[in-house]
Amino acid sequence: MSVNSYKIILALLLFFAGCSADHDNTSVIRFWSMGAEAEYVTKLIPMFEKENPGILVEVQQIPWTAAQEKLITAYASNNLPDVFQLGNTWVPQFKMLNAIEVLDERIISSNEISDTNYFNGIWHTNVIDNSVYGIPWYIDTRVLYYRKDVLQRNGYEHPPKSWDELLDLSQKVKSAQKDTDKYSIYLPTNEWAPFIIFGMQNGAQLLKKNNCYGNFHSDKFKSAFEYLINFHKEKLAPIGISQVNNVYQAFVDEYFSMYISGPWNIREFKKWMGGDLKDAWGTAPLPGPDSTYPGLSLAGGSSLVISKNSTKQNEAWKFIEYLSRPEIQLEFYKLINDLPAVKSAWEDSTLANDRYMRAFHTQFSNVIATPKIAEWEQIAFSKVQQYAEYAARGVMSVDETLIKLDEDVDRILEKRRKLIGVE
Repeated sequence: MSVNSYKIILALLLFFAGCSADHDNTSVIRFWSMGAEAEYVTKLIPMFEKENPGILVEVQQIPWTAAQEKLITAYASNNLPDVFQLGNTWVPQFKMLNAIEVLDERIISSNEISDTNYFNGIWHTNVIDNSVYGIPWYIDTRVLYYRKDVLQRNGYEHPPKSWDELLDLSQKVKSAQKDTDKYSIYLPTNEWAPFIIFGMQNGAQLLKKNNCYGNFHSDKFKSAFEYLINFHKEKLAPIGISQVNNVYQAFVDEYFSMYISGPWNIREFKKWMGGDLKDAWGTAPLPGPDSTYPGLSLAGGSSLVISKNSTKQNEAWKFIEYLSRPEIQLEFYKLINDLPAVKSAWEDSTLANDRYMRAFHTQFSNVIATPKIAEWEQIAFSKVQQYAEYAARGVMSVDETLIKLDEDVDRILEKRRKLIGVE
């Protein structure tokens, strides 16, 4: 063998040995994310990997419709990813399963993450039994979408700021309509959120005895629920989705002039309310039951959590810290329109100068979490909506509706009572 041949072979052996060593020193963390978020977050990962040359991020996209089942299956088979996205209302379930890591000590020593960086109500969606289990990634809440021109025609130069104003305005809009088949506000019974929001605005405790029994028949929830049901009884609001095939077209046609919804609808309303209607609509924080403004709304969105059994928790935490930087949060918003969880990101002109976003920014300072129990989504989606429909259609009285609702909720919470020893 010639000297040159020997040198070439030696160089190749050293090269491949180096590649093997590099591969051995690389830590791959698995990240599961839902829907479009998984697609767009991949655009942010190259910079993270460049800053952390020993870490690679492997993203798996999960459809929202299958996400909860897939995560539970992964937990049961001890195959949860290192870091994953959870809807805020899912955090209690995975905490109960002991599937996610407590983050308190990591937060204390972090230069990127602190509770003061976030809206208080949003941060506390991840706090259970005084410990933090997730970090807000993107956030949402509900505000009032309204037709400025319709309000002005009925003597309102500003959106309603109290329950009295909301009812008065709705009655005036209805009275002024020539078409009796039109309405003032859209409060669909297949959306549970407004009924819960107004109850919580009124100071109602939705559940009682350590969240083990329903408390919907309490005076405070009953008065709020009755207030909203009266909008249906007075024909100020259409009942359910069957009367509104296209929310955006209905808003254009003044079939209704107000609607409580979230940031996901801004893009669509901008699209539909064009031309002469471009400046005819706006967003506003929710009215409150009295002179306090804005009223409460729900703390929503998604958080990032770390698997309890992950062997790469340090790497996963670095990734969460990276996604929590204000500039990265802002870049993610520009990619997908998910609202930043970090307050300082809202100072950027992209959000600060958006007239439709101002209401959300204001509302985020007055949001609250729903009960932090694994059974909450079942209660809200299957029971609150069901009984709101009964009451709105006059199938049951408000009293009967809420008594039956509590009975069903008590049955749902039976296992919880046994688990924590509540009679």
